[in-house]
Amino acid sequence: MFGILQAQAPAKQTATDTINTLSGRLLSATLLEDRRAAILGLRSFAKEYPASVASGALRGLIGSLSKDTDDVDTVKVVLETLLTLFSPDETSPEASDDIALWLADEFTQRQDNITVLLDLLNASEFYSRLYSLQLLSAILSARPERTQECVFTAPLGISRLVAILDDKREAIRNEGLLLLTSLTPSSPELQKLVAFENAFERVFDLIISEGSLTHGGIIIQDCLSFLANLLRLNVSNQSFFRETGCVPRIARLLADAVRDQDTVDGVAEWAKPQRDKNLWGVLALLRLFLVRGGLGTQANQTAFWHNGISTQVLNLAFGRSTELAVKAEALTVCADVIRGNAKLQEEFAQMNVESFSFSPTNQTNGTAQQNGIIKVNVIHGLLDIVLTVSSLQAFDLRLAACECLKSYIFHHAPIRLHFLHRAIEGHASGEDETPNILSTLLEPSNTSRKSDPYRVWLASILFLHLIFEEPESKALAIGVAEGDASTGEEIVTCIQTLAGNLISNVQRGEDERVSVGYLMVLCGWLFEDPDAVNDFLGEGSSVQSLVQATGQGGPDAVIVQGLCAVLLGIVYEYSTKDSPIPRATLHPILSSQLGREQYKDKITKLREHPLLRDFEVLHQGLDNSVVGRLPDVFFDKTFVDFLKDNFSRLIRAIDRDPGLEVPVNTGGIQKGISRELVDSLRAQVEEKNQALQKAEGDNLTFERKLGQEQADHRRTKETAAMDLNRLRNINESIQKNHEEEVNRVEEEHRMARKQLQDETSRNTQSLQSQIQQIRQETDEEAAKTRERNNAEVNDLKETVRKHEAQLERASKDHLQDLQTAHEEYLVKLKELEGRAKRAEEKCDEADARAKRIADSLKGAERKLAKAAEEVESKEAARSSTQAELDDLLMVLGDLEDKRTKDKKRLKVLGEAISDDEDGDDEDEDEDENAVEEGEKGEDGPKEEGDNDDVD
Repeated sequence: MFGILQAQAPAKQTATDTINTLSGRLLSATLLEDRRAAILGLRSFAKEYPASVASGALRGLIGSLSKDTDDVDTVKVVLETLLTLFSPDETSPEASDDIALWLADEFTQRQDNITVLLDLLNASEFYSRLYSLQLLSAILSARPERTQECVFTAPLGISRLVAILDDKREAIRNEGLLLLTSLTPSSPELQKLVAFENAFERVFDLIISEGSLTHGGIIIQDCLSFLANLLRLNVSNQSFFRETGCVPRIARLLADAVRDQDTVDGVAEWAKPQRDKNLWGVLALLRLFLVRGGLGTQANQTAFWHNGISTQVLNLAFGRSTELAVKAEALTVCADVIRGNAKLQEEFAQMNVESFSFSPTNQTNGTAQQNGIIKVNVIHGLLDIVLTVSSLQAFDLRLAACECLKSYIFHHAPIRLHFLHRAIEGHASGEDETPNILSTLLEPSNTSRKSDPYRVWLASILFLHLIFEEPESKALAIGVAEGDASTGEEIVTCIQTLAGNLISNVQRGEDERVSVGYLMVLCGWLFEDPDAVNDFLGEGSSVQSLVQATGQGGPDAVIVQGLCAVLLGIVYEYSTKDSPIPRATLHPILSSQLGREQYKDKITKLREHPLLRDFEVLHQGLDNSVVGRLPDVFFDKTFVDFLKDNFSRLIRAIDRDPGLEVPVNTGGIQKGISRELVDSLRAQVEEKNQALQKAEGDNLTFERKLGQEQADHRRTKETAAMDLNRLRNINESIQKNHEEEVNRVEEEHRMARKQLQDETSRNTQSLQSQIQQIRQETDEEAAKTRERNNAEVNDLKETVRKHEAQLERASKDHLQDLQTAHEEYLVKLKELEGRAKRAEEKCDEADARAKRIADSLKGAERKLAKAAEEVESKEAARSSTQAELDDLLMVLGDLEDKRTKDKKRLKVLGEAISDDEDGDDEDEDEDENAVEEGEKGEDGPKEEGDNDDVD
């Protein structure tokens, strides 16, 4: 029967099927009760099956928050389910860190999802507020940046979150405080919005309501962490903090804490650990306002000082019941308050504090007693902590007190000089009851060096800050000496004593922290101070001892060996030829005994040592994890910065020429010789010598060229003068011959024309008379002969007229050609004279322009050649003219022959010709033949025709 029932029973449903069914019901249900039932079912599976529930029902759950906001029970169940999904059972097979990321992505991908959660903060119902804050915290831890953006852009999102701080229910308020703390560490814009929602006032009210610093619990730490997020590196919020009167509230919190611990009953032992944590948190919060070099640091320093925070901090630091860690943090805050503020540094020295000594002391040297408590000056109290407290557990406190003293003298030369002067006086008198840094350095006890090596180390740090880069302080300290010369005692200076203590400590193999302290002081003092270097070299054995120290201690002594090499490099760098050990002597010692490679290797290993290389990131304090061990604190920040800045210069020091000295400006006065200046001057001298040699060679070359050019110029000038004289003579001769020739030609032409005219006239008259005579004699013989004679006479007359016209035209053309040729000749002659004159002027100017003489001479030669060509052309023209005259004479000769023939012909015709005409005809000028030359061809045939007619 039972088996039948089992067979009829429905199949078992798996968890996955059930989750899918519930998810579908959540999405499809229209009734609130149905959705709530589905959500309750999903909540029961969320712990075991987070991935299945999230994949099937997440969007439905988020949607229910929007749809069912008014139903408190449904909202509560939804929020519980979502929170369960963010923290599932670790043993579940579906548990994974990726589920939280996926859930956070689903919420932050839509702004409305975050807005819904923020809207739930308006509800007064406890669980709605609490679970909404917890869910926002879970989403923020998974996706911080995206969640910050959603909260920042949500309407009234920041206001609603800050308002949670006013909730009287501790669970909600504390959850809201944690959420705000997680939301504001990195976003300046969010920090400003939260601060402007009156967050500072609300946090301080919360601190006071929780029992302030003395009686408050861990919620005080959360409040201080929240304030730290709002103020860290946020100048705007720091300014708003000051302006809203929050600085006095911090002062009151500190004053209450100091008053509570000074009461008769004091603070309960169970409350002290939390009280100390709260005090440390407040002090750390104050340091956020005092960042070195910050934009608002000076304003914050002044505000803290005027509101009494510095006083309360000092009371904490010197209070008997304050823990050492809180004391150290309090002194660090005090150092930050006065650092770099001259007015506060001066006022700080006027303050009195409770003596740190645990045993009663005499009321001397500035001490006073109030209500049984010994009061001392704050500087004395700080020196007491630094130099007398030997407890290893108080190391951080001693380091903080040293930091406070360094801040007191920071960038304040008068205070440095006053402090050093007091130390020197106390050391010289030996009656100074306060700890003296100079006595500690110069007269250390063997016991203290072994039991408390940091006593000398801290004194070295303070002395280093007194003299570092302070010429006046160095000058004051260098005058400290031991011994009386009048009694024959050897004078040992302060530097020599420090060097002796250093060498003694190294040779004994004592704690290297002491040696490091002395080395830091000597390196800082001797750097850029030739006088101090000379003082150091006054004890000649110190150099040999330092060279030996660089090889002692083995591989574990890298720091001391490296610093000894650095000190030797500084000594050599700033030594001079007048030093007790001159540079020329010091360099072979370093090169041969230490060695160049060893020197560089020691300094390089020092630079690469983790304590120096990683100084900025290492904790400079006591390591509580190792009990009874000295801390790995060897260097001071100022010295580390000095060493790193000058590393390249120091490592190259051994390579510098011993003949060169480094210039140093001390107080505006240069000491030593500038190596750069010497190198520059040597380079300039070498360059000038080379330039001078080159100039001398060039000068010699130029002188030779000038002598050659002058000789060439003289020869050229003489040649030019000779050519010029020759041209002048030729010109004068040509001009004279030309004028004579022209006159002669003109005279001959005039005479030839006159003779031709006279002869023509006589011939005409003779012909007429002959014609008349022939006509009379032949009238009877033949009429035809008479007509031919008449025609011949007419022809002869026409020929004579033509001859006259041709003669006149030829005479006119010839005169015009001669005149034109004469004028051209005169123009060219003048041009030739002008060119010759310019050539002479250029020859004269050639003496002043020796470099251009070659070109000028070439120009003169070209012009002379051109002038010669013109002369030759003129000569050719003259020859041409002479040839024309010869031709004209030939024409006249032909004309004379023709006249002779005409006379013969007339004689044949029977005309009478007188003897005078024959004589005159013989004296006629040959120029008439030139006039009738062109007619010769015409007259010949006519004469033959006439002769035939006559015959």
